[in-house]
Amino acid sequence: MEHGDAGRGGARPMVVRVPVEPVEAAVEADALDAVARTGNLVVRGPLFGVAAQEEGDEHVWRVIVAVTLGCPQQARDSLNSLLWFRAKDGAADKAERRALLAAVAMLETEHVDELSAAGTRYRIVRAEEYAAVGALGEMEGPRPTDAEPLVPDWSRGARGPAVDDGLMLDPSAPVTPTQIAERLALRDLCYSGDRFPRDVLADSRRAVTTHPDILLLPPTFTVVEQTANAWAPVNGPHATAHAARRSLDFSLTWAWPRMNGLIPVDGPMDADARSETESAGAGTAGPLAAYARAAAALRAGRVNRLEFQGTVYRIARTRRLLRWGGDGPEGPRPSDANTQEPTRLHPSLDEDGRVVSDD
Repeated sequence: MEHGDAGRGGARPMVVRVPVEPVEAAVEADALDAVARTGNLVVRGPLFGVAAQEEGDEHVWRVIVAVTLGCPQQARDSLNSLLWFRAKDGAADKAERRALLAAVAMLETEHVDELSAAGTRYRIVRAEEYAAVGALGEMEGPRPTDAEPLVPDWSRGARGPAVDDGLMLDPSAPVTPTQIAERLALRDLCYSGDRFPRDVLADSRRAVTTHPDILLLPPTFTVVEQTANAWAPVNGPHATAHAARRSLDFSLTWAWPRMNGLIPVDGPMDADARSETESAGAGTAGPLAAYARAAAALRAGRVNRLEFQGTVYRIARTRRLLRWGGDGPEGPRPSDANTQEPTRLHPSLDEDGRVVSDD
């Protein structure tokens, strides 16, 4: 059997890489500890992105739109914009620009899940988002070995790593023992229960056979709030736990005060709960001061739990699995819903990449 070929039942053999470097060994030990703490899984639902495969690559795909979008059409629209800007600014010649614009035209009117243009194959890909939970139902938080900045940057314009930036998808790449165990445990995962429509259940069962391999995408981090019997996402996913904390800090100091009428929506853009409280003078006990105090508590360290106005917020470590079949990563299923229809997003271009008037 050739390396990477499908084995019995259509699944590829998995290659184990035993961690030997100290950092990688610590990450592996951390993963084992996490299994003991949070042995159950909860599945939230599908996420979508875009992957590309260059000519000559048989197995490897590259993620070009992060697999974080809520419906297939959002991923198609992202691909539409990516190809349009490539046609405008990055095409090597008129022939390449025509090929890219033909793909854009198709994406403007059709539910296209795969196309080829200018030597590259593009596919809308589907992943399942899930999280580990403990015995009391609490979602797993960041692990000690998850990446954190040495000096946290809380500035509003800070930019950390992007989700799935430069991610290569290769089902034949060696993985660690804990990753092998997780992939094997999730191989037969499919929806069940009366709350799912029949077509959703049927598509989920079919995917186990048509796409039997599992790839684990890098973990993401989401701000969640505790409801009566569940955890609901507030924002995310983010590439790092600190990025999730920074987004909660932004909500506390900038977004929520405006939503609640405490700062005028049309006021200065740099006004927030912190600056408004400081300008009002020490000892201020107004509503904005509570937001500023909560944000200060969040900045006290690597805080992963915060209670504010009777609600508990957590930084949750979320995971994603992507199914893989004989022809690569799984695309949208027939039962996956779209929240919008294909539409035109950009003006017309001529063969030289110049915007032309529709008139």
